Amino acid sequence: MKTCLGIELGSTRIKAVTIDGRFKPVSSGDYTWASRYENGVWTYSLDEVWTGLKSALSQVEGREHIAAAGVSAMMHGYLPFDKDGKALTAFRTWRNTITGEAAERLTERFGFNIPQRWSVAHLYQAMLNGEEHLPRLDHLTTLAGYIHWRLTGEKVMGAGEAAGMFPIDSATLDFEAGMVEKFDALIAGKGYSWRFRDVFPRVLAAGEDAGRLTEAGALLLDPTGTLRPGIPLAPPEGDAGTGMAATNSVAVGT
Repeated sequence: MKTCLGIELGSTRIKAVTIDGRFKPVSSGDYTWASRYENGVWTYSLDEVWTGLKSALSQVEGREHIAAAGVSAMMHGYLPFDKDGKALTAFRTWRNTITGEAAERLTERFGFNIPQRWSVAHLYQAMLNGEEHLPRLDHLTTLAGYIHWRLTGEKVMGAGEAAGMFPIDSATLDFEAGMVEKFDALIAGKGYSWRFRDVFPRVLAAGEDAGRLTEAGALLLDPTGTLRPGIPLAPPEGDAGTGMAATNSVAVGT
C-alpha cells in the first residue's frame, strides 16, 4: 500500500504522519521541542530539527511504502545561508519582535502592511543594524524551505508560505513585482552584490514540481535506509495552510 508522508514542525512538536490513498491516517510519530531565548533572539537549534525529524519518522511504520511527501512548518522568520550552505545567523523565529523599525519603513515604502515577523522585515532590519553577514548572503528561507532544500536541493517555496516572507501577487502567485522593484531600489548603493530575486526562494503553486528526495535527504530523515530516495515532494508550506486543512476550513463551500 502506497502512502504519502506529511511532516510538520510546530512550535512545540515535530510530527510525521502517513496517509493512504483515501486520505486516512496510517501511521505517525512525533518529537517534543521548545524554542530557546539566546543572545536576545528566540530560536531553535537546526541540529535539533534533524534530531526531531529522525525521531518522529522512526516511529512511522511502513516507511518503505512512502510514495510522496511534503513539509510544513511554523511560518515567517529568518534563515540566511552562504554559498556553501552554512547558516549565517541563528534561526530567528516568528516569535521575535526585533524588527520594528524595518517593518515600519517597509510598510511606508510599499503602502502595504509588513508585520515584524515577516522574513523581509528581518532581512531589512539586519541591513539597518549593519550586520556583518549580509555581504556573504547567498539565499534566505524559512524553516519549511530550509528542510525542503536539504531534502531535495531545491530552493523553492509554496505560495502560502512565501506570503509570510514578502507580499504575494494573487494573480501571478509570485512575489509582487512592483514591491520587489521598490525593495531593490531601497537597498541599491549599500554595496551588496545580490538583489531580491538572487536570495529569495522561487515561488511555486500547489501541485507544481518541487523536486525529489535525494539519497542524502533520505538518509537525513531515516538513517536506516528504509525511506527510499526519488519520491516527489510538494512545495514546502507554512502552518497556516496546515491548520486550515486540519480543521476542514478549505472544504468546498467554506
